[in-house]
Amino acid sequence: MPDAAHLLVRKSHRRHAASEVTFLRGLSLNRGRVHEFCGIARRRLALMAAGAMRGPIFWIHPAWMPVHLNPDGMLHLVDPSRFIFIRPKRPEDLLWTMEETLRAGLVPLVVADLPEPPGLIPVRRLQLAAEAGATEGACVPLGLILTPGTGGAPGVETRWSMTPAHGTGKQEAWQLDRLRARTEPVKRWHLSGGKAEPRTDLARA
Repeated sequence: MPDAAHLLVRKSHRRHAASEVTFLRGLSLNRGRVHEFCGIARRRLALMAAGAMRGPIFWIHPAWMPVHLNPDGMLHLVDPSRFIFIRPKRPEDLLWTMEETLRAGLVPLVVADLPEPPGLIPVRRLQLAAEAGATEGACVPLGLILTPGTGGAPGVETRWSMTPAHGTGKQEAWQLDRLRARTEPVKRWHLSGGKAEPRTDLARA
């Protein structure tokens, strides 16, 4: 098990097109890394990312948290049958479960719906686990942590926030902010249009 000093070491990570997940028309997430989604619509954003991928999805959320995904509401974004829901009963098991799942490298997407942002050392452990899964597993896993409010987990590869921006009509609209990225600037987009094709609706605000 790596010690705390080793976990704080920053290493360069090579980027390859094949190791990226493209979602929402041109925006991408590096596989083998852990990203943070925050904001009121963070779960919807995670479902959009899941819809851009293939294979099973591990969705980890606390057993004591009353929020559950509605399969009927997910259908236009991603097939609910791809999801395996894991509900740890202890707070310390949330990140442990995600870490071990990423390290195994058996599923392409691991999502942890957290009650609060984790600290730097837990995030570094998740990053190292994702890297190990990419090297030793059957696939290159992508890790997503969902956090309330404006997030703020240190050490994540990128941080995104999505919030509703609906108008007076029936059409849905969303504000998408890239709050942090190692190699990209902070930016904002406006997402609107039909639910069935979320990837084609993105326009820079």
